Amino acid sequence: MEEQKMHTRIEVADPTPLGLTGLAMVTLVAASQKLGWTDGLSLLIPWAIFLGGIAQLIASVFDFKNNSLFGATAFGGYGLFWLAVAASWMIKLGVFGETLAAGFDVRQLGFVFLGYLFFSLFMTVAAFKTNLVLIIIMVLIDFLFIGLMLDSFKMGEGWHTMAAWAELSISLLGFYAAAGNMLNKFYGRTMLPLGKGIMS
Repeated sequence: MEEQKMHTRIEVADPTPLGLTGLAMVTLVAASQKLGWTDGLSLLIPWAIFLGGIAQLIASVFDFKNNSLFGATAFGGYGLFWLAVAASWMIKLGVFGETLAAGFDVRQLGFVFLGYLFFSLFMTVAAFKTNLVLIIIMVLIDFLFIGLMLDSFKMGEGWHTMAAWAELSISLLGFYAAAGNMLNKFYGRTMLPLGKGIMS
């Protein structure tokens, strides 16, 4: 007698609006500090942990369940990035003691940003199959990491400012993309156009 197998699929809601809101919120707060609109790192840390980190990791887990390779990888990669950034800021501020704070070398962050630039570049190519707004966000993330990397390596003036404006632009487009993904799916029609992908 032939064995019959039964597969059960548990459907979950699309986590993209949550992940994009987390990205948009943390980049808005971080950009405000880079642009000199706010001061210090202390109140960036909770937003980096909860919105930049945890919200995107939740979105990543559910994108894995939805078999969305791009969303799972992007939200997971950037969620872990923000958790590590928050920990780095805490080290810099002396939360974990004077010894770790004294050993803080910003050039090591430069290599982190270089590594994430590599990650973002191939994720940008993958984004070509998604939508136009997400493609633009990914290109801006590339410029953000270029600016952060070169600023960390002290490669001249202006890179910090470029990174700041790229980050603010990511935030604004991130909120738009989150709203578009939420409203378009919720109402079953295009409320906010996101544009077609280049290779879709």
